[in-house]
Amino acid sequence: MSEIDIRVEGRAGRITLNRPETLNALTSTMLQAIDRALEDWRHDDSVRLVMIDAAGDRAFAAGGDIIDLYNTGRAGDFEFGQRFWAHEYGLNARIAAYPKPYVAFMHGFVMGGGVGVSAHGSQRIVTDNTQVAMPECGIGLVPDVGGSWILANAPGHCGEYLGMTGTRMGPADAIYAGFADTYVPADQWDDLKFRLIESADVGVIASFATTPPTGDLQVRQVQIDTLFSRETAQGIDAALEADTSDWAQQASKALRRGCPLSVACTMTMVRTARQMALREALIQEYRFISRCMSDGEFIEGIRAAVIDKDRDPRWVKPTLADVTSGDVAHMLAVPDVGDLKLEEGVAA
Repeated sequence: MSEIDIRVEGRAGRITLNRPETLNALTSTMLQAIDRALEDWRHDDSVRLVMIDAAGDRAFAAGGDIIDLYNTGRAGDFEFGQRFWAHEYGLNARIAAYPKPYVAFMHGFVMGGGVGVSAHGSQRIVTDNTQVAMPECGIGLVPDVGGSWILANAPGHCGEYLGMTGTRMGPADAIYAGFADTYVPADQWDDLKFRLIESADVGVIASFATTPPTGDLQVRQVQIDTLFSRETAQGIDAALEADTSDWAQQASKALRRGCPLSVACTMTMVRTARQMALREALIQEYRFISRCMSDGEFIEGIRAAVIDKDRDPRWVKPTLADVTSGDVAHMLAVPDVGDLKLEEGVAA
């Protein structure tokens, strides 16, 4: 069984992620296949729109397949990961700038790399069980695949909150934060897909759209802005600890579950990305990612979460108090391999 199903149906180029047993975790082969398909369809007049969805009930894509990255990094081969992420970020940029409608059906878990191949599309549809998140801090990474840029453009300081804590967003919150556009109940998805395949008219989406169940972000906006506007990550941590509300205490625990170095870098990246185009944000993300194995804590994060599954990472910088502004500046400096090179004209 192929891990990705690419074909043309009616007027639509269709991409279906097909690894439900792994929550459709994205491999390098899958990313390359998506890239080739988009290039093939770019100048094919018979393909009027692109549609991406996924097999299985649990996930659109819960992230990237990180075992190869862990194994190569642990062996001291950092170039494999640098090549993987460089290609992935290039694809994210091309999706954002794609000249034809790119319709993403985002069900179940949509995390990490799954965000990268969906949330940069022109039409992004969520449903009843959608759970969008950028939980990378938990494994020693940072919100990437252009996720830092989406977070930066979320209302108020929602970007810091979502990125530093990895909080999951249901359909209403995903729309509110800018990761999605439209809520369509799951029992109407097949009919909507048929209409899109038949007509290639993204205007039909509006006739299926409805209001999702109420989310949490908008209700909490004032509290989020109060707590996550502090000048430093350490200040945010202290403010959360001092706030005795149940919500703040939950956010505090979530923040402290992440790798402190990643949490501090995430705050800086989100704030810097508010003055950036997507292209620049991807370059900034690559600066961290390119050294996340050699100088960061990615390998330990994967060991604890995926390999040994003890959920007890032994971070080199165990608390935010141990992370200095110099540490953050180093992780976000131009890497020895040079900045990420993106094609001209993509993701301006």
